[in-house]
Amino acid sequence: MLFHKYSRLLMTVCQRYSGTATEAEDMLQEAFIKIFSSIEQYRFEGSFEGWIRTITVNACLRKLQQTKIRFDDLSKVENERFLIHDDTFSHLAEKELIRMISGLPKGYRVVFNLNVIEGYTHDEIAALLGIEPATSRSQLAKARKLLQKQISAHQNFFLKYEGKGI
Repeated sequence: MLFHKYSRLLMTVCQRYSGTATEAEDMLQEAFIKIFSSIEQYRFEGSFEGWIRTITVNACLRKLQQTKIRFDDLSKVENERFLIHDDTFSHLAEKELIRMISGLPKGYRVVFNLNVIEGYTHDEIAALLGIEPATSRSQLAKARKLLQKQISAHQNFFLKYEGKGI
């Protein structure tokens, strides 16, 4: 019953950290193993959903650490600003945004998710990942720049083809 109630929510968390569907499924399985083995530790303080979400994020991070996260330079992204129109997001479905986030290089994706989605500070991220807070900030900036580039490309596609019935 617990699995059926929360698996979709937690799979979404896993998909944000993983690079593939198979990897997300492995992360979800590891998370539920930890949830079931630790259920007696839940103290009914705070939300249960928040508690299992934290376990899931930690399971994702453990899985990613097994493959050694690389914090690369993003030499492919030029030093340019991207103007994103307000109506772009009406064309951008949640699945497309998750796909874009999942397509980020692993280091960028992990820091982006921990900071933007989960709300961790750069000091907390640094402690979790064994990196410097400056590295976390740098990876977040690069992730945002790459996502802006992808969203801008998505925007340009719709602006170009919106009136042509394609």
